[in-house]
Amino acid sequence: MNNPQPANPSIGQPLRRVDGRAKVTGQARYAAEHAVPGVVHGVLVTSRIARGRIKDLDTTAAEKSPGVLAVLTYRNSPGVPAYQEAAANNNPRLEGQELRVFHDDQVYFSNQPVALALADTLERAQHAAALVRVQYEILASETDLSAHRARGIKPKKAEDYLRGQPDAYQQAAVRVEQEYRTPVQVHNPMEPHAAIARWEGARLIVYNKTQAPSVAQKDLMRMFQLTAEQVQVHSPFVGGAFGGASRIWPQEVAAILGAKLTGRPVKVALQRDQMFNMVGYRPQSIQKVGLGATADGQLTGITHTAFGQTSRYEELAERIVDPTKSAYRCPNINTRYQLVPLDLSTPAWTRGPGEASGSFAMESAMDELAYALDLDPLALRLKNFADVDPVGDKPWSSNELRACYEQGAARFGWSRRPPQPRATRAGEWLVGWGMSMGIYKSERTKASARAQLFADGRLLVQSATADVGPGTATIMSQIAADASGVPVENIRFELGDSSLPPAPGQFGSHTATSVGTAVHEVCAALRQRLLELARSAPAWKKRRLQLADLTVESGVIRQIKRPKEQFTYAELLQQHSLMGLDLTREADKGPQQEAYSGKSFCANFVEVRVHEATGQVRVSRVVSALDVGRVLNAHTARSQVYGSVTWGIGQALLEQARMDHRYGRFLNNQLAEYHLPVAADMPEIDVLFIDKPDLRLDPMGAKGIGEIGLIGFAAAVANAVYHATGKRIRELPITPDKLV
Repeated sequence: MNNPQPANPSIGQPLRRVDGRAKVTGQARYAAEHAVPGVVHGVLVTSRIARGRIKDLDTTAAEKSPGVLAVLTYRNSPGVPAYQEAAANNNPRLEGQELRVFHDDQVYFSNQPVALALADTLERAQHAAALVRVQYEILASETDLSAHRARGIKPKKAEDYLRGQPDAYQQAAVRVEQEYRTPVQVHNPMEPHAAIARWEGARLIVYNKTQAPSVAQKDLMRMFQLTAEQVQVHSPFVGGAFGGASRIWPQEVAAILGAKLTGRPVKVALQRDQMFNMVGYRPQSIQKVGLGATADGQLTGITHTAFGQTSRYEELAERIVDPTKSAYRCPNINTRYQLVPLDLSTPAWTRGPGEASGSFAMESAMDELAYALDLDPLALRLKNFADVDPVGDKPWSSNELRACYEQGAARFGWSRRPPQPRATRAGEWLVGWGMSMGIYKSERTKASARAQLFADGRLLVQSATADVGPGTATIMSQIAADASGVPVENIRFELGDSSLPPAPGQFGSHTATSVGTAVHEVCAALRQRLLELARSAPAWKKRRLQLADLTVESGVIRQIKRPKEQFTYAELLQQHSLMGLDLTREADKGPQQEAYSGKSFCANFVEVRVHEATGQVRVSRVVSALDVGRVLNAHTARSQVYGSVTWGIGQALLEQARMDHRYGRFLNNQLAEYHLPVAADMPEIDVLFIDKPDLRLDPMGAKGIGEIGLIGFAAAVANAVYHATGKRIRELPITPDKLV
């Protein structure tokens, strides 16, 4: 907080977070914190079985408990109109909301909501929930991916991929073929899921935790058959999500139905254990990678097959084999991805969804191939660098991966790495170095923004995007400042409400490119309008000025040849008797996105120390070199990468949701036993941005940064562990029992 604030911060400068004071002083209101008069508390009762039906449901004692208004179940639910309509049409599922909350007696997974106790205080609602008695008819459940992968099916939204000859690696001079596994990992954000729902006649207002206010609004419109004017979703602050708040979840539907049943606003906040197997998770994967190369290291064939899990009632397909298709130049490649429906809830997008798991397998296999070739792992990657995207032979919109390799390796000191494992010690610790590359899509989609310039020169910019923590409001203020000419300290960016101009959700690393482009265009249009007003201002009109005769800086328009003649924006509005200006613009992806392949890239360099006697692994040093186009804010961008490294350490060494398959229930469903990295686990992290604009993707030159720092990172850790110990671990997390 001691860094000096630049006089006029704009794109690229390390402006401190514009919402930072509100967050650290407690003024920011999260989903469960909004003050709604007359609110009723709801506590969910969830199923104890993984598959079956409710045989008996006794709510009598709960309903008689003090302060209880009602106990919501499938028997007295007001119902979701779209569920009821679907059931009347041969029982089809509602796309995007296939789990029908409180609709019938069927149980599809353990921890599925079966009742909602509604009371005037939280404690009374908790007591009433404990009094609900449920008896089940239990059916045999299947929750183990390993045991049931033989019945894998091809996802509807993921095709097999073939380039050249299938399984060509099998004929190569040098080849590796191995299986890799990743476990279920749970989001576990600081803020658990919560929702407050209120009906005002036929109008529905929801305060919830969502990454996509516009998407959530559309889902609720479909479900409850309402118009856009009848649904408002309000989510100004999100306490961590990264995919976990990308859709409407059961607690939101429960709150809405509870509010309809009682005629009162209802708040439903999940307990930490209810975050496991109800509101999404990173699915388990089993992958097989085969690589073939010539004796000098040129890839000749790649085969990557993967199994993932989904629920029986819904399909979630990840991009697990996508990095493999584009990462390297190789004439022959085939990939296949299959899903195994299990008696679990539906997984969800989780930071680097699919790519984080798939890159662990692919980048581990590349390291194994390097050893089989007796070739430096970095040299192998440079040798197989793809000058164009191998998928469709499209030119890259930009690609600075070589610079990531070269500058990252130099910063890390990679040239000093001994090639053989177990070559370096530090007392009782074995020291190893590993590396990997990462690739993640960069794209733009449709977004809208509104700019309102007030009479005093203040600028309000609005868009119904979200901010899960990366600093969206901050970088949008900087984009607006650059495009409009208004000083950033006079700009306020408003987000997190579906009543604002529609925007895509904050996932897929496209908020900066998509919403940022809309903000840029509306603010550039505002600036253009002001320049035109300046030309026609009474004091300047006779001079017949052209736009090229004027310049804009810090909310002031000057004549280039007469710099002392100037108007502030506020003065210019007064000249024209205007109270302000109000513009809205929509920006869609440009035609260049079809002609070019947009990707972000990174190179991860990791040092680990492994205690030889106990197998304890510590990440001791990281260099992360990234090509994310133009860096919009050096401070928030670096924080994003710190977050990626933290996620990567958790993925590689700690995180695993352990399940008792007899009951389909997670055992370590709280933070005491679901291990996450803490401050003491964090190493020295050196972040290196190439910082070259990609102007084919958007006018700011930015590419996505949210996911890319995580892609491949777990493999870099695993590769470093092998270099330290000589033991190859192919199943995450890398725990001491696998090394001793």
